[in-house]
Amino acid sequence: MTKSPVLFIHGFPFDSSMWRHQLEALSGWECVAPDLRGAGVSDAPADPDEYSMAAYARDLTALLDEEGIESVVLCGLSLGGYITFELLRQIPARVRAAILCNTKAAADTPEAKQGRRVLAETARSLGTRAVAEELIPKVLGRETRERQPHVVRDVTWMMERQPVAGIVGALHALRERPDSTSLLGAIRVPVMVIAGDDDQITPATGMQEMARAIPDARFVLVPGAGHLTPLEQPATVSSALADFLTELG
Repeated sequence: MTKSPVLFIHGFPFDSSMWRHQLEALSGWECVAPDLRGAGVSDAPADPDEYSMAAYARDLTALLDEEGIESVVLCGLSLGGYITFELLRQIPARVRAAILCNTKAAADTPEAKQGRRVLAETARSLGTRAVAEELIPKVLGRETRERQPHVVRDVTWMMERQPVAGIVGALHALRERPDSTSLLGAIRVPVMVIAGDDDQITPATGMQEMARAIPDARFVLVPGAGHLTPLEQPATVSSALADFLTELG
């Protein structure tokens, strides 16, 4: 069996460069790592209503069509995980396997929705630097913040360079995303769930429960990492991905 290409779907408010260590480590696989609409070098529509999990998924399906990719392994982190669930709904027959990093199936609570509205207003009024200052303590684990200043710098810069329109749009999409809990038990492809042991946004305990709800899913706990496991502990994550992909054949 030939190796299925891997589609890497980044989180919020980041771009495809968050996967750079994995792309280097997995050179033996065909890897596709685009910037989502409103992120990196992609166009950033001004209207927040143009951002949704369904719209992100349609963009990625169009990319797969352009690349001639019929069967794909999905690897999504946080927002990318929510988009992975949407792709499992939209194009299930084309998904060979899925890797869910630092994400969850549940929709936003009312409190979380309000928090996203406030953060969107921060982005509009104060810019991306203020967004980065607020999010750094949440997205990076304590060990990373204390011992890996280069990672703190890289992640800060990655957030600061994102378009404000894309940040506001992504927050709208996150706030309005559907609940995917009922999808978990119906997933019939191999799944690996990767969690950071110091993730404040999607705690490892909740991710382990999610893994238990997916038939035969594999759970990997990454020590010394918060919400950005691929950047905080790249070697551990890359090794887990390589093992999983090798077993797929």
